[in-house]
Amino acid sequence: MTASSDSPPISPVVDNVSPDISSVEIAQKRPARPSTGSNDGKTGRWLGLLAIALLAGGLGFILWRTLAGRGDQGMQGPPAFPVEMERLQEESLEDSAEFVGTLDSQAGVSLQPEADGRVVQIFVSSGDLVSAGDPIMQLSAQRSQSDYNAALASVSAARSSRDNASAQLRSAIARKTELLADLELQERDLSRTATLVEQGALAQEVLDEVRRDRTVAESALNAALEEISALEASLAGAEASLEQANANANATQQDLLDTTVTAPISGVVGDIPTKLGDYVQAGAQLATITQNDDLDLEIAVSISDANKLRVGLPVELSLFGSDETIATGNIRFVSPTTDSSTQTVLAEARFSEPNIPLQDDQRLEVRVIWDERPGILVPTTAISRLGGETFVFVPGEPDPSQAGEGGPPAGGGPPAGEDAQSGPPPMVAKLQPVELGELQGNEYQVLDGLSAGDTIITSGLLNLRDGVPIMQQEANEQGNAPAGDQVGEGEE
Repeated sequence: MTASSDSPPISPVVDNVSPDISSVEIAQKRPARPSTGSNDGKTGRWLGLLAIALLAGGLGFILWRTLAGRGDQGMQGPPAFPVEMERLQEESLEDSAEFVGTLDSQAGVSLQPEADGRVVQIFVSSGDLVSAGDPIMQLSAQRSQSDYNAALASVSAARSSRDNASAQLRSAIARKTELLADLELQERDLSRTATLVEQGALAQEVLDEVRRDRTVAESALNAALEEISALEASLAGAEASLEQANANANATQQDLLDTTVTAPISGVVGDIPTKLGDYVQAGAQLATITQNDDLDLEIAVSISDANKLRVGLPVELSLFGSDETIATGNIRFVSPTTDSSTQTVLAEARFSEPNIPLQDDQRLEVRVIWDERPGILVPTTAISRLGGETFVFVPGEPDPSQAGEGGPPAGGGPPAGEDAQSGPPPMVAKLQPVELGELQGNEYQVLDGLSAGDTIITSGLLNLRDGVPIMQQEANEQGNAPAGDQVGEGEE
């Protein structure tokens, strides 16, 4: 700053600059002007120098405040996000494959009448549980009860005839015994009389009488034998008539019984296509009864997996679109042949007591477990994907470079009365690459990258990046977590 043009030239002002104002530098010496001896020029110079010093000091203070503010923010760092963590434990890993199977009931019948008739009564409805012997339907009888009574009467008459013939035969046999004894007596009497006649003790006429009596006895015996033969034939005929009468009675009774269709097994009644009043013929399907307590499952296994099949492999059943296992069983049969049309091998498994009712011919999702081994499983919600690779977040300590951030600017400190949080965050999220195997339920098998005892982060992945500060959140606090902390598979 120089004096007015009306003033005389003055000497250079370099020597008069205060040493305390280091920011003002005179780069050029002006030529000397004649001094006027005026005090006003000196006063103006001092005022200008003072204004420059004050301006420089203000700019320095403002610059320090700006740098200090940034330092405070760096020392405080970003906020820590609440997350849930899970400590991994060794579990059972399963090597399995999924197929579609069809249930087949072990016991099921189709009810068919043994005689023609009209449906006059239906005792059950579809879905009813029946026991063996319970009546299902009643048909009109082709033969009446009077026919059956007449058949029973014929049986009684034939039985009476048989009994009479049997009594006559017994009587004839008894008479034959008497005649035989009489004939033997006549033979002895004849022999004795003949001896006496030869000795002259008796006359010839006596011998002739004895011979006549012996001939009569012999004729009576022969007649008895013929009568016995006739009575035996009569008895045989009576017995045949009785058998025929019994057969007719049984046929008539069966006709009556055939009109009542009963359940041969216990089970659940299926569809009943027959209506009341329908005329049905023998062999027509009236209804079905199925037992669903024990079911066989038919599985068509692809030829590529057929070499793994063996009896005893565990099998799990589930409904389509559901991960819940409703029944478990084991392979009990493996077909020795291959279906030429589908190139599959038939395997059968048996299931008992499923969690929900199952039905014959129902199709279900089947998981055959080939092998089991120990390993690690992680929830699908803990997986993050980045550039085609898979990662999980694990808790860890901050890097040394992160620990050095946030300090105050050199040569200064925070303003009085302000305390900035210093030091690194206690825990940060770290990306850990992992190699995943098959999906097992809602968890992935871990092939590499984690071990039993490691801790992973299972929630809040949408807020996480490598090195972001975190704090552990209890499971019961999840409902109060911010919207950004909802559990989900992170897509980086």
